[in-house]
Amino acid sequence: MSGDGDVGHWAFGTGFDDPLAGVPRAVPSEVDSADLVAYSLMLADDALILAQRLTEWCSRAPELEEDVALANIALDLLGQARLLLARAGEVEGAGRDEDALAYLRDEHEFRNVRLVEIDCGPGPGGDFATTIARLLVFSSWRLAVLSQLAASVDPVLAAIAAKGVKELAYHRDHAAQWTLRLAGGTAYSRERMIAGLEQVWPLVPELFVTHPVEERLPGIAVDPATVRSDVDDVLATVFAAAGLDRPAVAPMSLVAGRGGRDGAHTEALGYLLAQMQHLARALPGAVW
Repeated sequence: MSGDGDVGHWAFGTGFDDPLAGVPRAVPSEVDSADLVAYSLMLADDALILAQRLTEWCSRAPELEEDVALANIALDLLGQARLLLARAGEVEGAGRDEDALAYLRDEHEFRNVRLVEIDCGPGPGGDFATTIARLLVFSSWRLAVLSQLAASVDPVLAAIAAKGVKELAYHRDHAAQWTLRLAGGTAYSRERMIAGLEQVWPLVPELFVTHPVEERLPGIAVDPATVRSDVDDVLATVFAAAGLDRPAVAPMSLVAGRGGRDGAHTEALGYLLAQMQHLARALPGAVW
């Protein structure tokens, strides 16, 4: 909290200033509201689900400083998710606020890319190097997307993106530094870094697939296909510095032609949502 009693300042990431203060909220006249809601949910769900995954490392990271770093990155993403969910709710006009959209949607209603949902946590499903590999890829990709989104015709999305790029630049740098550290450390840490990249790499191609919603929102949304070369360049630079090769693994297949943006997810998302949404569903309407 900011200490002034304003709950609207809770969890805005690295700062307590409302990035949407004074920003016009009206939907541009040429924009289909349903598409804007869908696009806002895509961006929000990416951030929300990865934030949840990163919190799994609280008290379990390899060192105390990294505990704090991953928690702060998760808070940054949670702040982005809150703003985007609130935008989706207000444009939708159905009375669903950010909490309802986060806690009361079912698995098939989430629109996040599958990269953010797989289990890379401290349990048996993953390890720290895999978490770093995912963060490197995701932050490089989202930074490229939000850098373009800052020029969106929708003033709310533009303001959210302008705030997000500052956070994501740190996220990317943090992941890159750990990639270099692990790849250049012991033989075992290098082995784990390579294995981590190989685990997340099948989910990378999905990041650059243009969705019909994005096609229908020129000037509002960012076509992810347009950022691929920028992301490839960033990753190539990190890999070269770390002495790593780009993984040669096949992409994860779609489900009847559908991916995360269409609500088709890996089984990991169901388990994640069961944990994340349990309290809100067990005590409907509760506030604290």
